[in-house]
Amino acid sequence: MKRKIAFHLNCLEQGGAERVVSNLANQFAREGYDVLLATEWYGENEFSIDREVRRVHVGLREGDEKKSRIAQFLLRVKYLREFMKKERPDILIAFAQRANYRALMAAPGTGIPVLISIRTDPVGHYDALSDKIQIPLLFPRAAGCVFQTEGQRDFFAPYLQENSRVILNPIHDKYLGVPEPAERKKEVVQSGRLVDFKNQPMLLQAFIQVHKKHPDYILKIYGGDSFDGTKEILEDIIEKNDAGSYIRLMGASDSLEKDLTDAAVYAFSSDWEGLPNALLEAMALGLPIVATDCPCGGPRTVMEDGVNGLLIPIKDPKALEEGINRLIENPGLGEQLGKNARKIGEIANGEAIFRQWRDYIEEIVGGK
Repeated sequence: MKRKIAFHLNCLEQGGAERVVSNLANQFAREGYDVLLATEWYGENEFSIDREVRRVHVGLREGDEKKSRIAQFLLRVKYLREFMKKERPDILIAFAQRANYRALMAAPGTGIPVLISIRTDPVGHYDALSDKIQIPLLFPRAAGCVFQTEGQRDFFAPYLQENSRVILNPIHDKYLGVPEPAERKKEVVQSGRLVDFKNQPMLLQAFIQVHKKHPDYILKIYGGDSFDGTKEILEDIIEKNDAGSYIRLMGASDSLEKDLTDAAVYAFSSDWEGLPNALLEAMALGLPIVATDCPCGGPRTVMEDGVNGLLIPIKDPKALEEGINRLIENPGLGEQLGKNARKIGEIANGEAIFRQWRDYIEEIVGGK
């Protein structure tokens, strides 16, 4: 009998959790599972899903936006519960904070196990007063939990740690096996949304100093606007430093496996992350990388300083400047780090990650 599994998240707008869900949903469908995606709304720029994956709207309906915030929250739980009772999936897999809470509230009495997933740094996202009330009430109901890093897992109580797995994000196939470039361009690159926690202003400040020493190098940042004001901050830094000729905001790209592959340095500047897909992709491409050692341990989970990249403290533009200069001035070191970084593809390819998720899901469903 074909297993039916359902994923629940807000939408498929381009972000880290959404990318993982779309990849997993497509993979499970290709393996013969009946796959549903229960989402709250439709975004403007979403990841694609295969035709075999069935998407169901479980968010607010016409007229609900006029109701109070509490009423809307309860309606979201109600609609998700109705979906669960109608579709009867063998398991519901929730991604990200609000989806985790909704799924655990909707599940009682349905007989459907809920697997939750933590996708960000718990500090600042799971430690508000409302979280401290909801987590002890809801998380013991979870049939299991998937973390991206040990740092995430260690934040939570032992009962959840013991009932969990740490599973890396899957790297898209297009980043795997890309040939090494014959020659690297004099470019420093970064990929990812223009958003405050990625601290791209620090990268610009560091690179302005790098450019004084290496005026033939340019910086390219590939990423769409999150509309939180970061893009305007970056544009202001570029204008005030007359840096438009050597710092370029490239916008979002669907061909990063081509855009990034021959860069001299990949610079990762985040203050915090879960497990950043962009960093995994840069590693898979064999790029020389300098990255902030940000909480909750995403870079440190996949990188060892001086072995497959350079790890630096967060919020330290001087350290970032020095790291970029070191890789520019020591291309042999960069090539060795990049060669070692490529090995991430051996453990984080789509098939390997899919098997870990599949085995955990089958363990939960088999034991329910």
